[in-house]
Amino acid sequence: MAVLKIYTDGACSGNQNEKNAGGWGAVLEYGGAIKELSGGESDTTNNRMEMTALIEALSALKKDGLSIDVFSDSSYLMECFRKKWYLSWRKNGWKTAKKTPVENQELWRRLLELTEKHDIRFYRVKGHVNPDSPNAGLNGLYRKFTEWNGKQFSMDDFIYITRMNNRADELANEGMAPYKPKI
Repeated sequence: MAVLKIYTDGACSGNQNEKNAGGWGAVLEYGGAIKELSGGESDTTNNRMEMTALIEALSALKKDGLSIDVFSDSSYLMECFRKKWYLSWRKNGWKTAKKTPVENQELWRRLLELTEKHDIRFYRVKGHVNPDSPNAGLNGLYRKFTEWNGKQFSMDDFIYITRMNNRADELANEGMAPYKPKI
């Protein structure tokens, strides 16, 4: 069975302000075909946009039971799935280890509902890397990528994944544009 690859990113301009603009982007790649998705909203957070990118990508799928690789630069999103934080949250009535309510709970619940329909592997990517820059330090970034994700990825894989993550970032910024305040 072919593996669906999903590259996601979220963005938020004015993340710490009460009024801001956020965007999300996702690239879905399967059997040589690519589909791009993007959108945005006002008065949000970067974390919400990171989660929304994956929710929208998974919601776009027409069938269940797929084998999926997800690539994201969101440590919040990746660490939740890789370290299975959600298991404790569910067990503790959607409370954190500090006994406070889990933030973005409605998004986490929707995301879990969607991810449980598939066989998904989660991979963390360093965001905002220009693989064409002679100053990018690709060897060091590649080492970090394999520390996070394992050695099954070649340098060429890493560069391609980085480019696709950059495209998801571009889509997130495009999705945010209509929500930015006009000056």
